Formats: sequence, structure tokens, C-alpha cells
Amino acid sequence: MPLLIRAAEGRLTLGVVVLASTFLMGSSFVSGKILLNEGFPPFLLVGWRFFVAAIATLPLLWLQGDSLFQALFPRHLSARQAGIVALIGLAQTTAVMSLLFMAMRTIPASTAAILLFTNPVWVALGARLFFAEPLTLGRWLGLVAGVVGIVLAIGTDVSLSSDPQTLQGFAYGVGSALCWAAATLINKRSHLPMGVWALSFWQMFIGSLVVLVLAGLAGERWPVHTTASQWGWFLWLAIPASTGSFGLWFVALKQGNASRVSGYLFFAPLFAVLLSFAVLNTQLSWLQGMGGLLIALSIWRVNR
Repeated sequence: MPLLIRAAEGRLTLGVVVLASTFLMGSSFVSGKILLNEGFPPFLLVGWRFFVAAIATLPLLWLQGDSLFQALFPRHLSARQAGIVALIGLAQTTAVMSLLFMAMRTIPASTAAILLFTNPVWVALGARLFFAEPLTLGRWLGLVAGVVGIVLAIGTDVSLSSDPQTLQGFAYGVGSALCWAAATLINKRSHLPMGVWALSFWQMFIGSLVVLVLAGLAGERWPVHTTASQWGWFLWLAIPASTGSFGLWFVALKQGNASRVSGYLFFAPLFAVLLSFAVLNTQLSWLQGMGGLLIALSIWRVNR
């Protein structure tokens, strides 16, 4: 009985962590959309978002009891493992966000989001190839149902086009999902001797510096006049929606297997739709409601 109780508590804890992480991920679409609509340049916004998010993790590291230096530079971290940490940052922050914004130059943002959240399909396939994790027909059907649910929940018709630029945008969108899946699998496979918040700090810090360099090369500039409301949305985007979501995501990856945890990512666009309805007064159609039901079915099927 005690073992059953501990197992149930472990599943409950994992569920709460993933729900909190995906809720914060969903909120980033709303806050980011508001700032982009008000003229904030995308790459500069992404770079400063994750730079501030990285700095915001330092107090959390300090609260763990160890010195910041020991937490950020573990004695048992080899040069190869340090390279893996940098690779995760380049994949999960720099590559994912850069490809996502490149995709949105030629395809709608909602379409790019749909492509990005095909990530669980690629994680499940990669986990089968690299970790020999079971991938039954039922779980595949659940993942497919989740993708269809995302399409309906976001309320966008995704259609192929013969236009080369549009097809290129689709390729960038799929590339962003593949990079996120790669970062997830690398993190899970590497077993890095580093705490969750330290890893979260380094991947955001390294990724943000590279994105800021890209922003400088693109000639982007921060708006001259920034209102208190805009600063509020930016701080929410940078700290709860970035520091919180990424840190909790790494916690979830340590608690559960990669493909199962990534299946919960279908919650993020669902939260984005609901928050858009509440904050941006976006209308929720019956198709979006059906999408929400499919997402719920997908999560049940994948995690059964």
C-alpha cells in the first residue's frame, strides 16, 4: 500500500508540474502576440526575453543552498557534457525560436505554432529509435489525435501550397519542431550531473546571447517609448512564461520518460486558445471546442 501511495503521489506531482509548465507556455503566446502587435521586433524580443529569464533563475539556484558557482559549474561536469549543455541551449532556444520566426515570415503564425507542436510525434519516434521506449499503435493514434486537435483548437486551415516561399515556411516550421524534439531527447539521454535550474539557466543564457547577435545583425532596435503595460507583459513573458515554463519542463523530463512527458505538450496550445479567448477576446468556435476534446483524448491515450 505505501508503494501504491507513493506511485500515485509521483504521478500527481508529475501531472501538476506539466500542467503548470504548459499553462505558462500557452501564456507566452498571448503576451508575445500583444508585444509583437505593438511593434516590438521579434528577434530582439526573444533575445531579451530569454536573457532576463536566465538571470531570473539565479535566485532559485541560490535558494537551493549551494553556492551559485558550485551550482553553475559542477565539479563532475566534463568538457563533453559542457558542450552538450551548450548544444541544448542552441537547439531549444536559438534554433527553435529562430526557425519559428523565419517560418512566420511566409506562413501564418498559427500555422507555424501547429507545426511546432508536432514536437511530441518526433520525440516519440526518436525515443523509440534511441531509447527503445515502447510506441504502441494506441499511442500513435493518440499523438495523431492531438495534432488534429491542435489544428482545430487554433482554428486554422492548414493547406499545402506550390509557392516555394510558403513551402519553405512549412520546412522552417517543421525544423523548429525537430530542434525542440532533439533538445528533449539529448537532455533525457545525457544524464547531465547538473541541477534542473542550472541547466535551465545555461540553455536560456547561451541561446539568448546567440539570438541577440542575430537581432543585431538584422538591425533590430528596441522601441524608444515603452509603457508600463508593455513592461508588464514583457516581464511576464520573460519570467513566469520562460523561467517558470522551462524550469518546470526540465523537472518533468527528469520525472517521466521523454515521449510520455512530451505528449502533455498538447496542453500548451489549448491553454493558448483559452487565454486568447479571455485576454484578447478571441472567439471560440465549435471546431475549437472539438479540438479541445481531441487534445484531452490524446493525453488520455498517450498516458494510459
